[in-house]
Amino acid sequence: MTPVRAYNESIMNETRLIDSCLKGDRRAQKALYDKYSGKMLGLCMRYVNDREMARDLLQDGFVRVFTSLHTFAGDSKLETWMRAIFVNEALGYLRRADALRDSEEIDLASGIYADDHSAVAELAADDLMEIIGRLPAGYRTVFNMFAVEGYSHKEIAEKLHITENTSRSQYTRARKFIQDEIRKSGNYPEYFKK
Repeated sequence: MTPVRAYNESIMNETRLIDSCLKGDRRAQKALYDKYSGKMLGLCMRYVNDREMARDLLQDGFVRVFTSLHTFAGDSKLETWMRAIFVNEALGYLRRADALRDSEEIDLASGIYADDHSAVAELAADDLMEIIGRLPAGYRTVFNMFAVEGYSHKEIAEKLHITENTSRSQYTRARKFIQDEIRKSGNYPEYFKK
């Protein structure tokens, strides 16, 4: 099967799956859940770092997916559309829990290493996720939104009801925390030890 044909069949299968879900087909809904629940649970875990709360967010997110599926316009991938729903579920929880209460605004963060990409690139994904999980909630939220989800600081500020400078400072502090944890672990390449 050619890559183009496989891609087209994938789109057709997903379209049929969405149509079946919209008709209330429980098997299709289970198939959609089975297909995306692992990824979405991982996304929720990145934000809340608590498996039980992440599972609650997963369930709430899928309720929202199924009740809002009729609004999916197909102008993006279904997974992209779903990710936005799950990010919003996680952010809603963090806002209700007042997880960003300790966020502070700074104009420029000092003592931040500029070469963090070298060390991060060398880490195993599990090691990095474990370090990210130890970040304070505000740092972790902004780090996930900026570095993983690709939101701009302006978008983050709007979604979290903080200033852009606060978003930047939280991200900068998250990077420094991650760099310090990498250095403590000794799990980085020789050239980074300098």
